[in-house]
Amino acid sequence: MDIREILRHMRQGRSDRGVARATGVNRKTVARYRAWAPAQGLLEGPLPPLGELQRQLQETFPATPPPQNLSSVEPYRQVVEKLRQQGVEMAALHARLRERGYPGSYSSVVRFVRRLEPPEPEVTVRVETRPGEEAQADFGYAGKMIDMQSGQPRKAWLFVTPALAPQVQV
Repeated sequence: MDIREILRHMRQGRSDRGVARATGVNRKTVARYRAWAPAQGLLEGPLPPLGELQRQLQETFPATPPPQNLSSVEPYRQVVEKLRQQGVEMAALHARLRERGYPGSYSSVVRFVRRLEPPEPEVTVRVETRPGEEAQADFGYAGKMIDMQSGQPRKAWLFVTPALAPQVQV
């Protein structure tokens, strides 16, 4: 995005939202430019050439701080690893960390553990065969249904083939 375009919209008196809508720049970024521009004398008088403006921007525009890369759970890493090896679930893990003085949230603990123990990806294997060479079916638990003979709930299992509608086997 051309900084001159942002400044032009600001000079026309548009709000941060209006500038953001017109230029496609995030509203918070527009607000940062609005705070920077008056100190540089860019909202009045002629604008400097683009090259000079870019140089001025690089030299005087405050850089955004980098995102936090260190988790608040990091000081408790050894405790977390030990408890997870013992099979302690997330809620209990958070409670145990709180007992040790951890001030952070449950969500922070979950994110930290997910980075330590990334989930296994679900793998799907597609079976490629010529038509009529192989039949496929699926079988699985469908919940409980009332047995027509006894009137009692029983586990129901489904057997499904692509050619047939689902049939309930009790």
